[in-house]
Amino acid sequence: MALNQHLPLVYHPNYSFNFDPNHRFVMSKFAHLYQQVKTLGLANSNLIIPQLGSPEALESVHCDNYIQDLWHNRLDDKAMRRIGLPWSEQLMARTFTAPQGTLQTARLALEHGIACHLAGGTHHAHTDFGSGYCMVNDLAFTAQTLIQSGEITNVLIFDLDVHQGDGTAAMLQHQPYAYTCSIHCEKNFPFRKSTSDLDIGLTNNMQDDEYLGVVDDTLRFLLRELNPDLVLYDAGVDIWQQDGLGKLDISWQGIEKRDHLVFKRCIEHNTPVASVIGGGYDRDHLRLAKRHSIVVEQAAQF
Repeated sequence: MALNQHLPLVYHPNYSFNFDPNHRFVMSKFAHLYQQVKTLGLANSNLIIPQLGSPEALESVHCDNYIQDLWHNRLDDKAMRRIGLPWSEQLMARTFTAPQGTLQTARLALEHGIACHLAGGTHHAHTDFGSGYCMVNDLAFTAQTLIQSGEITNVLIFDLDVHQGDGTAAMLQHQPYAYTCSIHCEKNFPFRKSTSDLDIGLTNNMQDDEYLGVVDDTLRFLLRELNPDLVLYDAGVDIWQQDGLGKLDISWQGIEKRDHLVFKRCIEHNTPVASVIGGGYDRDHLRLAKRHSIVVEQAAQF
């Protein structure tokens, strides 16, 4: 398809590094995802490498003490356990670069209508602590940066990860021009939810048709009501029926239909959309990368 080469993709080689292959968080998935989209013929001259991030940039949304303590490995054991990842310099490099990647993806979407980040969606990070494998919040950072700079007036964060976007909701609760919507499995992590502008908690084992109906109705309503300048789409693939941390019963085809639907509705509404990959858990690392590549394949169709 001729359009494929024009879909902007954002990726940095530091997103994956040598990491415990048995850890629940699959650090290799970003490199595998990059290889997968290359194999599919979707990554060529359209690949953009974001600038290396710094802690200072994240102080616009995070507590500067937290950011500096994280960067310099000064957080206590309890705080690191809550994050769930072992500190390393490589982890810090990727952690602070990924939000720059999401910001760049959003700017490319504003320019081209659609763009995909091969990382991002760290929605459990709060202002002054990390949680659930998330240390800094790329979605809150991107929304706040674009609003403050005047590049956009308002933004919809449409979070379809299986887990509630608690950090994003909490960090943006006083930002009137960022609207947070989370459609997630209710009886799943985080067990203490934040309050998004719109929360839709799904029952365990929900299947494709009901799920896709909820997603479609919600997105159509929000696009009509908010008329956002940009949609930041968290395309978590942990909704899949065999995901290690999911609890929903969504098929592989259901994920394809969901991603297609989100892009289709945004484009019908002439709303730029930037996607991030969000969560996905699998002992089979290559299968996980293929699952994450669905959002890129669907975007490429537009």
